[in-house]
Amino acid sequence: MKVRTWPVIGVIFATLWVFVRGMSLTPTNLVGGFLAGLVVGLPVAFIFRRLYSKRLDLGRGIRALPYAGLYLGSFGWELLRANIDVSYRVLSPGMPIEPEVILVPLRVESDVAITVIANSITITPGTVTLDYDESTNALYVHGVNGRDPEAIADPIHTWEDYALELFDEDASPSDPPPEIVVSGGTRESTTDHRDGGVDDDC
Repeated sequence: MKVRTWPVIGVIFATLWVFVRGMSLTPTNLVGGFLAGLVVGLPVAFIFRRLYSKRLDLGRGIRALPYAGLYLGSFGWELLRANIDVSYRVLSPGMPIEPEVILVPLRVESDVAITVIANSITITPGTVTLDYDESTNALYVHGVNGRDPEAIADPIHTWEDYALELFDEDASPSDPPPEIVVSGGTRESTTDHRDGGVDDDC
């Protein structure tokens, strides 16, 4: 079933308004806050309705919800793990940090999916998305754990598995991730996820 997009966006704005306001969890406050959010959210969504598609496939959106939950859960876990890892590296006397840049080819192709993954990488401590190569559909990712490029790429591939379903991409999570390319300083190498081998091209 397809519905107009802007009212749905308005409802989402109203829901976010409830969370942003930090209201006490009483029925009166929640309903009042939600209605107040609708008063602001619906007009804003209507004014900017040209920025998104006219119609929204509600059924598709409902089917995508589990994958959105899996993505957020995986991202939350990686965020926690990365915070602990970076804190350990910063506080260690020897400062065990070996920066490295890797090129991570993507299976997702839509702008929204690429943007979500790129932002997830940057938000996660220890990694930053430096650039996007449109010709190869790949992200340049800087990581502090240069000794283990796979450790940088693995969570990205996990997020991409969920994003493929979430954004209804052509590729499938069962498709093997493309090879990552490691390049930094005086060496360049490719790492094949299928056999774990590393070929030096020096």
